[in-house]
Amino acid sequence: MPMIDPAAPQPGKPPLWRKVWEFPLVAMIVSLALVIAAIFGSGWLFSDLPKRMDKVSAIAIQGTAATLLVVLVMKYLISRLGRHKQDDFPLAPAMMDWTRGLVIGSGLMALAVGIAALLGVYRITGWGTGRDLVLVLFSAGLVAGFVEESLFRGVLFRWIEEMLGSWGALAITSFLFGFAHFFNDNATVFSSVAIALEAGIMLGACYMLTRSLWLAVGLHMGWNVTQGYVFAVPVSGHPVQGMVRAELSGHPLLSGGAFGLEASVIGLGVATAAGLWLLRRAIAAGQLRPPMWARPKG
Repeated sequence: MPMIDPAAPQPGKPPLWRKVWEFPLVAMIVSLALVIAAIFGSGWLFSDLPKRMDKVSAIAIQGTAATLLVVLVMKYLISRLGRHKQDDFPLAPAMMDWTRGLVIGSGLMALAVGIAALLGVYRITGWGTGRDLVLVLFSAGLVAGFVEESLFRGVLFRWIEEMLGSWGALAITSFLFGFAHFFNDNATVFSSVAIALEAGIMLGACYMLTRSLWLAVGLHMGWNVTQGYVFAVPVSGHPVQGMVRAELSGHPLLSGGAFGLEASVIGLGVATAAGLWLLRRAIAAGQLRPPMWARPKG
């Protein structure tokens, strides 16, 4: 009768190195390293552009390069990691989900601005120069949408959910996303908490509902571009020269102060309500996942 080596992998069972490689925490660390390498790699490749051309063109090329490199890393490298493979940028729903996100994000920001105008804390004072179009489209739109969503939802949410379940992933990524904006211009603790609640829940729920990044990317882009370029409201604390000249006044709880409407109870109420609605839809669709210790084996 042949001797069986107890240390050898048994038929049907993956070897120990594969279990370690596919463990969610390991996959998350590798994914983070890949995304960060893509961001810094694109920055290094095009670091001389501002010296060789005008600032506007340099911003457009750098933003496009960073976005493209991160998306390629997500689609062709990170999608292959972990035990449960997942492509967060599938082509089939891309146009529909991205367009829906743009419409929802733009509509929610228009609603917030409309409420602010009715309450007398937002007022258009004239036509703007529109000179920040490229900055808004590429930095606040393209890069914020694709790169930030890849990092916070495609990497952090995905792997934390594998370990701690949907509620744990939603809580942790919302907190991290909110306080990642703490060092922005004019930021406060309240503005960071507001972004955690309004954007963290809403964008996390988009990811849960669709199990891809297209809806979250579109919503993020629509919200930022409409906020900054259409209504000239500061984007997460950064003033923007948009299509109009506008001013926010009144109590900071209503106006958001220098940070903008994202730090107001208006923005908080509108976006959090939308986020909870999306979250309810995701739960109804069976997309709420338990932590790893509560799942059946196998």
